[in-house]
Amino acid sequence: MKKMGLPKVGMITFSDAREHEYKVLYEEKTAARIKRTVEYFADYEMELHTFDTVARSPQDIDRQTDELKKKGVEVFIANIPCWTWPNGVVRGVLNMGLPTILLSNDDPGTHGTVGFLGSGGALNQIGYKHLRIQQDFTDEHPNLFDTKMMPYIRAAAAVRKLQGRIFGFIGGRSLGIDTGSFDPMQWKKLFQIDSDHIDHEEIVRRAEAIDESRVEAVFRWLVDSVGSVKYDEKLTEERLKYQVACYLATKDIIADRHLDFGAIKCMPDMTNFRAPQCISTALLNGGYDADGEFDPFPISCEADADGALTMEMLKLISGGMPTMFADVSHVGYKEKLIYLPNCGSMCTYYAGRCCDGCRNMKNIELRRANRPSGGAVTFTVPSAGEMTMARLCRVDGKYQMFIIETEFVDPSKEILDAFVKARGVHQLPVAFMKADFDIEKFVDRFNSNHISGVAGHYKKELINLCSLLDIEPVVIQ
Repeated sequence: MKKMGLPKVGMITFSDAREHEYKVLYEEKTAARIKRTVEYFADYEMELHTFDTVARSPQDIDRQTDELKKKGVEVFIANIPCWTWPNGVVRGVLNMGLPTILLSNDDPGTHGTVGFLGSGGALNQIGYKHLRIQQDFTDEHPNLFDTKMMPYIRAAAAVRKLQGRIFGFIGGRSLGIDTGSFDPMQWKKLFQIDSDHIDHEEIVRRAEAIDESRVEAVFRWLVDSVGSVKYDEKLTEERLKYQVACYLATKDIIADRHLDFGAIKCMPDMTNFRAPQCISTALLNGGYDADGEFDPFPISCEADADGALTMEMLKLISGGMPTMFADVSHVGYKEKLIYLPNCGSMCTYYAGRCCDGCRNMKNIELRRANRPSGGAVTFTVPSAGEMTMARLCRVDGKYQMFIIETEFVDPSKEILDAFVKARGVHQLPVAFMKADFDIEKFVDRFNSNHISGVAGHYKKELINLCSLLDIEPVVIQ
């Protein structure tokens, strides 16, 4: 599966501006620590840009920051291995204007702590948020770079990547779901994200004009790849091919309008009179189709803009993983599970969590959609495994993010059979989320009927992201 590029990190090493003290006390120690830092960070998942030379004067600082900005770095590390003048560090940080890490060591012979705390205090005086890492490259604190630095770097790079993103809002508010609405100018102010409103009619227009050979190729790949297709009077080849044509039309819209993530209304307009857009959202979120792999395109159902933005953030902090979107449909207090079906679409990746997309597809059944226009839903029970679930919500206009580190589990036959029986004819793809947290707190505070998720555990990354974007993190545990 394709992964996004690594976070781009720029690092400058600062030291004493006085010639005598630098030459006598710090030059040798600083040079050794630059070398050790570069060697140590080579094993981390980041693209590090730095210098062999130390920045000691305003001219050195300006030259090095200019070079880092040309390389497009997303996070800045101010390396303070020995004593340095704090105003020089502040100059470098302000020149970069990026999420910043102050890095030093706890060796009493370097005087690094003095410059480290002086620089951090100066940044706080001017209200510049930053992260502090004080650790030598030893085994005494082996996890500090893993548990503190890298989550911050992933979050900071995600925030930087959000800037300039374009959101495709297809349709409009669906089924009166106010929690899916958004203010495009608030997004532009807070996140520097642009939004493009597109009518459903554009999908319909393009779908009717798609070359039949393109439709046939994706249709044949789809039916050959999934575990089965349950044709009936509502799910016919003709209906399925029309859904494929809608998918190709949506892909073309994404390309032509340069969209990075999106949301689609679908219900009730398309489900009543055209076809459900379940094939489109399942494949776009999955990141592979008849033409091979592509960058997963986070897209939510029911025009849920905040759900889509949550998915985009989860994708970015996870390095490009496919994301999923679901309803919070049922709280199983007794079994400690929360049931997460989708109205008809489930990201294909979660049907098996395999890098080989076709192996995931074998765990999917195309079943009839219980909607007036017929067509297919992508029925599956997502595979067990670690998940980070999240949701952006607004309280009196201010954003907060609910964060849950959990896992999907395989339900027992009794639980699954009972749920199927309770749902009757309305069978949908559904994930079973372990709820080993305060369920009552979740029900009392969670502010949406939808939730988004990504494979893996990224609570620390999301908390850092919230801090950088002035969002209130609400961790459910």
